[in-house]
Amino acid sequence: MTHYRLAGLPPGPARYGRLRVQTADLSPAAWLTERQADFPTVAGATAPGFPAYARILHPAYLDEQPVRWETVGAAYGRSPAGALPWHALIGVTRDASYGDLSLPGVWDEDPGEGNTPPEVARALLPVLARHTDTPDDCWYALWSGYGQWDWDAVPRFETPHRDRVLMAGALADADSPAADDSVLPDLWWPADHAWVVGGDTDLRSTYVAGSAALVADLLADPALEAHRVAAADRLD
Repeated sequence: MTHYRLAGLPPGPARYGRLRVQTADLSPAAWLTERQADFPTVAGATAPGFPAYARILHPAYLDEQPVRWETVGAAYGRSPAGALPWHALIGVTRDASYGDLSLPGVWDEDPGEGNTPPEVARALLPVLARHTDTPDDCWYALWSGYGQWDWDAVPRFETPHRDRVLMAGALADADSPAADDSVLPDLWWPADHAWVVGGDTDLRSTYVAGSAALVADLLADPALEAHRVAAADRLD
């Protein structure tokens, strides 16, 4: 568990974007905390026990335009399928991948590490909405240690890797914190528990746990670069 006390920051707001910060009842997160898996795995970033899992790749960039991993991989003779991490795709060690790297004409900025980019979230929303009966009743969780707000006075729940602030809102509001230059929540799930979206400050991908039909739709959507992964696969 990672705990940070962030001195000198403004107190956490009542609304994070259009999401309502929960300051009393954290029970909607109980089903998630009761079925945790080790964080370095896909199931640990989302939740165990779902029929299928997908990895949504965050884009690299060339001249500030998004570049798909498959385009980058083709330049190196590799495929980004499955759980292959970015550093392996470009043929360097993980430590070396944090250096000033690029491939002229292919990419000049790597995907970086962090939560779901807003443009990826916006592409996810319509697909997720088709696979829940409660799109207007969703829950979100944000790691308390991002450094923009001091959440010390707000009740939090624990996951294996982070302590989280619980928030509520419609699925359509998932990307609303980006309007305030805030990172998107790490975890999203609907009230009917049909799926879980998982991201993290240390990842270059977003992971989705859900039905086989949902994962098939994610893989088929041209606006997303998605690959099927297993619950036990390591994170990127």
